[in-house]
Amino acid sequence: MNVELRHLRALAAIGDEGTLTDAARVLHLTQPALSRTLAQLEQRLGVRLVERTTRSLSLTAPGKRLWENAHRILRDLDDVLTDVTEAGTPRPLRLAFAWAALGRHTVPLLRAWREQHPGTPVQIRRADDPAALLRRGEADLAFLRLSPGPDDPQVLHQPLIRERRLAVVPVGHPLADGAEVTLAELGAETVALCATAATTTAELWPAGQRPPTVTVPGVDEWLTTIATGAAVGVTAEGTMHQHPHAGVRYLPVRDADPVTVRLAWPARSSHPATDTFRRYTVRHLAQSGRLAPADA
Repeated sequence: MNVELRHLRALAAIGDEGTLTDAARVLHLTQPALSRTLAQLEQRLGVRLVERTTRSLSLTAPGKRLWENAHRILRDLDDVLTDVTEAGTPRPLRLAFAWAALGRHTVPLLRAWREQHPGTPVQIRRADDPAALLRRGEADLAFLRLSPGPDDPQVLHQPLIRERRLAVVPVGHPLADGAEVTLAELGAETVALCATAATTTAELWPAGQRPPTVTVPGVDEWLTTIATGAAVGVTAEGTMHQHPHAGVRYLPVRDADPVTVRLAWPARSSHPATDTFRRYTVRHLAQSGRLAPADA
């Protein structure tokens, strides 16, 4: 199969941008030229990669797999070229997370790493889907509060810590003066769900007792919605440390299971310090007495 880098760049841009027009603009091509490149790639592979209608465009299942791997291949190539042209300059270890990183452990962990491994800087990045960055080769490690699942061979992971679930209520709310709350108490309210912090859904409540919900796009919007009194929320403990807010109060939820925070990395690692950072993180948390059981 005579697949060229231009083919991979074309599919990567199409998948990222969602339209041929926007992808062509990013690649500095005309739309007809990009369409021809895509058609040529599909012809050479013998597989349809993109479903197109007059109004929408979406990747097929093979297209999505190749889109993710195209990112990884292009990123690996960039890393190799950087290593050749900037010999002696270490590439940062790219660490991704969705919203709360490692909670209160984040800063101590990264400060200690910086002191102990000054030659390997860590570059942090917030992303809605950190596991996707691992699969595409855009991150070397990620903190996850949702498991990638056993059917994802491209991402390996291990449990790190367990965090309590916390209720988030506006200051002045009747529940705000208590020491803790129950799911039933929260279920009498409208519950705000954060699209990028998906550890909480209506399924946290038993069937028949599920509250009305409203979904907001990010943590800042989620906290503001709660602070204004429009809703309450439930989150993992790390949010309290990473996102303090004067307009809300965090309270333990007595009858909700904890959330396991995991460290994940690509099965095909591209950074030589990935395994070193993994072992260091486990050791750091073990010394603090917060390491989760292996079966978490």
